[in-house]
Amino acid sequence: MRVFTTLPQENLQKVGPAAQAIEAAGYTGVSTQENRHDPFLALAVAGAATKRIELHTGVAISFARSPMTVANVGWDLAASYGPKRVTIGLGSQVRAHNERRFSVPWTPPAPRMREYLQAVRAIWAAWKGDGKLAYEGKHYRFTLMTPNFVPEAYDGPAPRLGLAAVGPAMLKVAAEESDDVKLHVFCTRKYLADTIMPILEAGLAKSGRARHQFEISGGGFVVTGKDDEAVAKLFDWVRYRVAFYGSTPAYWPVFEAHGLGDLGRKLNAMTREGKWDQLAAQVSDDVVHLFAAVGRHDQIAKAIEARFGGLVDSISASANSAKPSDMPPDLLQDLARIPTPYRHD
Repeated sequence: MRVFTTLPQENLQKVGPAAQAIEAAGYTGVSTQENRHDPFLALAVAGAATKRIELHTGVAISFARSPMTVANVGWDLAASYGPKRVTIGLGSQVRAHNERRFSVPWTPPAPRMREYLQAVRAIWAAWKGDGKLAYEGKHYRFTLMTPNFVPEAYDGPAPRLGLAAVGPAMLKVAAEESDDVKLHVFCTRKYLADTIMPILEAGLAKSGRARHQFEISGGGFVVTGKDDEAVAKLFDWVRYRVAFYGSTPAYWPVFEAHGLGDLGRKLNAMTREGKWDQLAAQVSDDVVHLFAAVGRHDQIAKAIEARFGGLVDSISASANSAKPSDMPPDLLQDLARIPTPYRHD
């Protein structure tokens, strides 16, 4: 099992020491988010301070950036720190955030995202000398690349591309076009096995790739800490997150898979009434356990294997992205021994 944690993105001066401690502890890598802060700046600092850990955006918002911009930053990270360390994880975000937070036009996201990934790869291929840049799609067109704008060459492949996916259309794009699907935390093992995996398997078959060539990341929370008090505190934080996500109709298929459709509708009605502070009380302990592996540090390895084993290749040890994981090195070694299908060669 590959284990990632988060960085203190709010202060770039803290990133280097934090990344060094993460590497020394034995984590696979770090993952940054585009919530309050840019996801690429912290990765650049972390890469400069370390030698081994992987550097993932988990995720950067795609449509707010040109594929050319993403190609540039991905290339620079790979050239500086090694392409096998870098995964550019992208996500579409929802319509309201695209139009009202980023002020970019909205179109059906899955077809546009397919072109986006293809365009980034076409740019990288042109920079690698694989022919003239000539990508033309419905949403993106890249046909100009003069020598002055081609970055310096480096040895090795292009960076990996990851894609955040929730619905069937985006899951299909992820399996056919990306190297790493980044699943939402609002996910249960049953939903992953019964609904998500068949879509991913079909997409991989269409793209002609074997399962070991494709990484499946996330798909649930990890609730752990050094003692019962720490676990209980994080458990209640996750309870609210389950309620928050569960109040949104787009996520109700996960509830429906467990006969919890009425809970989603109740939570949605409460948000329309402004009862945000009452949402968590509607979610039972049993429901939280559907969405999370739970246990102290001395218990969590077995819980993670039961919750994610055989399906997921990588997990985030940070249930709260603002708080890096505190897993000790011996626990990380135990998790690394859990077999997974993906092979990061």
